[in-house]
Amino acid sequence: MRLHRFKNEMLRENEIRPDKYAQEQARLFRQDVASLVKKKKQFIMVNCPACNKRDYQKYCKKYTLDYVLCNNCQTVFINPRPTPAILDDFYQNSKNYKFWNKYIFPSSEGARRKKVFRPRAQLVRDLCKKYSNRKGTILEIGAGFGTFCEEIKRFKLFKRVIAVEPTPDLAATCRKRGIETIEERIEDTVINDKVDVVVSFEVIEHLFSPEAFLKGCSSVLRKGGIIMLTCPNIKGFDIVVLRELSSAVDAEHLNYFHPGSLALLLKRSGFNVIDKITPGKLDAELVRKKALTGEFKINGHPFLKQILIDEWERVGIPFQNFLADNKLSSHMMLIARKK
Repeated sequence: MRLHRFKNEMLRENEIRPDKYAQEQARLFRQDVASLVKKKKQFIMVNCPACNKRDYQKYCKKYTLDYVLCNNCQTVFINPRPTPAILDDFYQNSKNYKFWNKYIFPSSEGARRKKVFRPRAQLVRDLCKKYSNRKGTILEIGAGFGTFCEEIKRFKLFKRVIAVEPTPDLAATCRKRGIETIEERIEDTVINDKVDVVVSFEVIEHLFSPEAFLKGCSSVLRKGGIIMLTCPNIKGFDIVVLRELSSAVDAEHLNYFHPGSLALLLKRSGFNVIDKITPGKLDAELVRKKALTGEFKINGHPFLKQILIDEWERVGIPFQNFLADNKLSSHMMLIARKK
């Protein structure tokens, strides 16, 4: 049996990243990146985060950072990369994240709740039913503004809902919403009563050591419990087409898995993968917007021009659905069970 693609409404980028905040958010992001790259001399080399091999070639360069492609499993990753201490300082003092928490999350929460987090909560509910999973405690890692935790609480499916959020401003927001919150990394978290479900949305790509992260997840999850992860898919449409022009390729995203390589990492970390889906909604629109601004030269790609420009109103949504249905979207989700 397979889980079906999300049956949620069409999502527009402006709904979750309002255009009116784009200029200021970009300015603060550039400041954050500048503070990060000033410490490049302290960055360190690592093996592939998926297969742990040290065999890679150049993929691209962006923000003066080097992105490499693993020759063994085709994972892309920043190498050399910031140390854990540099990353902790980055997120603790990020002006960009404070801006998101104060302006972008509040103004876009209605659309995010309706079109992103509510469908995710529904999927978790269906997942537990499908796999007869226990429903004692669910833990979200990287809870952000707390919207998913609120949505899953509304189902009254779990007896206990826990948010793990190490960023101070976001952790404070979760607490204000009445969510039980742990303000630290999952690698440092100790929970006496094992949880039944762990979810983590768009977190693993940010981490210095995804393997240590998954071991932290395993340490709080009961045997047979379920983990759900989402992150960018390096083999998805908008990243394959745009490469370093893609907004998914940024200074904060250290790791770029695809369904096969993330499954490999999960297996190495003590999990059995039970489903892989790519429920992305924005690939086609993201490439289209880059073409319309001239950042991506689409005239050399007549078929893409036909789909994304000339015939957009007629085929844009069916094309995005095709990408999602055939595991070709740049947003992916893997579900696994702890061995």
